[in-house]
Amino acid sequence: MLQYVVALCIGLHFLFSSVRGQTAVKPGSWELVVANGGVSAMHMTTTFKNTVVMFDRTDFGPSQLRLPNGYCRDDPNDEALTHDCWAHSIEYNIATNNVRALMVMTDTWCSSGAFASNGTLVSTGGFNDGAKTVRSFVPCANSNCDWNEGGSNRLQEKRWYVSTQILPDNRIIVVGGRRAFSYEFVPGGQSYSLPFLSQTNTPNVENNLYPFLHLSSDGNLFIFANKDSILFDYRTNSVVKTFPRMPGGPRNYPSSGSSAMLPLSASDGFQRIEILICGGAPENGFTSAKAGNFLNALQSCGRIVITEPSPAWAMENMPASRVMGDMLILPNGEILIINGAESGTAGWEIARSPALAPCLYRPNALAGQRFTLLAASTIPRMYHSSANVLPDGRIFVGGSNTHVRYVLSGVAFPTELRLEAYSPYYLDDSYSTLRPTIVSLSTNSVSYGTGFTVQFSVLDYVPNNLEFNIYSPPFTTHSFSMNQRLLMLASRGVESVSGIYVAVVTAPPSSVAAPPGYYTLFVVNNGIPSMASWIHLS
Repeated sequence: MLQYVVALCIGLHFLFSSVRGQTAVKPGSWELVVANGGVSAMHMTTTFKNTVVMFDRTDFGPSQLRLPNGYCRDDPNDEALTHDCWAHSIEYNIATNNVRALMVMTDTWCSSGAFASNGTLVSTGGFNDGAKTVRSFVPCANSNCDWNEGGSNRLQEKRWYVSTQILPDNRIIVVGGRRAFSYEFVPGGQSYSLPFLSQTNTPNVENNLYPFLHLSSDGNLFIFANKDSILFDYRTNSVVKTFPRMPGGPRNYPSSGSSAMLPLSASDGFQRIEILICGGAPENGFTSAKAGNFLNALQSCGRIVITEPSPAWAMENMPASRVMGDMLILPNGEILIINGAESGTAGWEIARSPALAPCLYRPNALAGQRFTLLAASTIPRMYHSSANVLPDGRIFVGGSNTHVRYVLSGVAFPTELRLEAYSPYYLDDSYSTLRPTIVSLSTNSVSYGTGFTVQFSVLDYVPNNLEFNIYSPPFTTHSFSMNQRLLMLASRGVESVSGIYVAVVTAPPSSVAAPPGYYTLFVVNNGIPSMASWIHLS
């Protein structure tokens, strides 16, 4: 299968060398950045301090990284080690390529996360003594920050396999979880029933955990679970619209497909909202896998414009089947599908045929010409793997543990502690003359609806294909990159002054279009992005 994927990847490179004027796709390349991170990256996110925070679960037993300074965690409720001197969370520094241990106290197994507007990472839920926990991590530049689990802010219900979304008012909505057919807010104090979650629950299988959440342009919340979706007004606890059922099998955990909201554009006032969902498992995929019969994952993807008067799913097929893939929006607005397997489902040791080759999806290409298989990794990234887009445009990849504990050898898919970076085609040296460099911003603190100046340099400027894109880094776990959002901003007056290009860029109009917080800003020239600069939008 690997040989077939690589051959197909090379063939598709020539086939899709030019799509509607877009830059040619090359296979990309992989590098091993950390040989042993010590902790398997079940959860992952990137902070505005240019670090990547990762964690697994406290009751995995010993990891491969000890807590510093003789610290240990004493927890009589822990199901593996009541006296635990091992790290279960790490922080990776992009600039130094170093990993340091973080100390998480309560069980983060299958939890969720989002960034508050001030850049604080808020982690919600988990298992056992972590099921109602609200944790916080304030990123820092001096390596003195760590997890904080104190205070009175607690969830109202146990939340395991739960999704979150940052809202325009800086609250975080927390939706679902195992046997939790409800939602609540952080900060909050009350839980609200959501019958849609019980309606989409498949008995003894579920297929509606980690529901896909996307904030729409009217301030309402798109919620997708299993095969169904609604537009939900969380302020009035009412369903605004019910969308057609998506063809094919279930798409949510354990039949884990993946979802992203396609880029929003200033050209329509950031009003048009289109959702992409790819992969998953057939209807009986989970029960078959539990019985040792690993069915092919779903190959289909669906797109739906939820802001149209009569929305409908437009279906197409990926080059190969995929379950447990991670879907990321690249700085140029294209979509990368990475990690996962070609058969089976999420769960302990019930997937086979790792999907080693990422897949590029170009939303604006013609139907039938949107997908390209890319260079394959040699490391399987199965259940409990994760990925994030780094400010330099690389894709940071970690995790994969299909076992109840750390199992490092003697099995088909050992617990994976290596951390990789995938460099997409736009980082290829052959595009160096097209790659912009941000020289300066007039301000890094940007107010809604205001203009700010971006100065950049580039050797081969393509004036009719220049973009200024801002991206909110996601919290990625279990095949869903929560809170991910890319906006293509309006710009005017691009001028050249002493070899430096100067543009006035207009910020999004409101917190509905772009919730407050930190975003990476990329200058994109003919599809080739710069390294990012961070801005704070408020």
